[in-house]
Amino acid sequence: GAPAQVALAFCSPDYGGNLEEFCEILRVDGHIVNVAGCLGLGPIHEAEEFESQPGFSVLALTIPGVGQSILTDSALPPNRPGSLLALTSPEMSNLEAWVQSAGTTPVVGGIASSPTSEPEGAVFLNGKLHECLAVEVAPPAKCVPVLCQGCRPIGEPLTVTKAENNVIYALGAKPAYEALESAFETLSEAERAAARGNLFAGLAGSEYVEEFRAGDFLVRHILGADPNSGAVAIAGMPRIGQTLQYQLRDAQSASEEARKALSSARASTGRPAASLLFSCTARGRAFFGRPGHDARLAQEVLGRHPSAGLSCAGELAPLWGRNGVHSHSLVCALIFPPLAP
Repeated sequence: GAPAQVALAFCSPDYGGNLEEFCEILRVDGHIVNVAGCLGLGPIHEAEEFESQPGFSVLALTIPGVGQSILTDSALPPNRPGSLLALTSPEMSNLEAWVQSAGTTPVVGGIASSPTSEPEGAVFLNGKLHECLAVEVAPPAKCVPVLCQGCRPIGEPLTVTKAENNVIYALGAKPAYEALESAFETLSEAERAAARGNLFAGLAGSEYVEEFRAGDFLVRHILGADPNSGAVAIAGMPRIGQTLQYQLRDAQSASEEARKALSSARASTGRPAASLLFSCTARGRAFFGRPGHDARLAQEVLGRHPSAGLSCAGELAPLWGRNGVHSHSLVCALIFPPLAP
């Protein structure tokens, strides 16, 4: 009954040459004030994920507080009430600093994905290309972020006792490489066979935990390991005294973690009015063995509701109150209208 203030649009790469026309059609025929979106290899529409298929998914929002402000190619305003729905290009070099410039304001979203032959992960607002954008969700509307990293701890949690930048030399009294070997030895034969490329390092967010579980860690890639020096390099900056536990990524653990996180959100907030899903391209059919796992699970657990999203080259979400960049993750932005008086 009224124009939508903003629509989030996720298009397959073949729309890259026609973004201005695409957005103009949506704005005129759809009665939408602004169209913000990006290109990607797999649009998500409600319970379906269209991996590597042509098409688009659009979520138009007419909710007070959603989309009145849209920022492009600039630092994020820090410590504001509400949240920011963010889309970025994979070429953005200062991405971690950009999301953290928001301070305590949650930043939820994804990194565009597209083949190198196409416009490089184009992010757009009303057909014009940008490096990044952020759509504000301000009170009285509310955005609740849900982050599922898809890993479970293996081995034992150990304290970082020697590290330099992103290279860890010692965990407790052990060389970091030896601790990685010990964690690997705890796996079954089937798990070891599937572990290639699926071992990660988890940095604990708090030391005041009796028993660490999935979700207690910031999960980071292992970039390399040297048995001679005992060093392990990770895509993160560990602190001396911080707890690290190695992690295994597998489909069953990822599915269980996502169900638990979404169920917890549903129990505390109820069914969302709408949602945006950002699922890593490393998930999907190849990982879970069936299409549409994340999208179907979200609709099942949260209840049927309008939803759009994308298979991303990386995901943005807060963890322990600090905005960050994640990989191999599922990030959901659950959107709620103002409460009725």
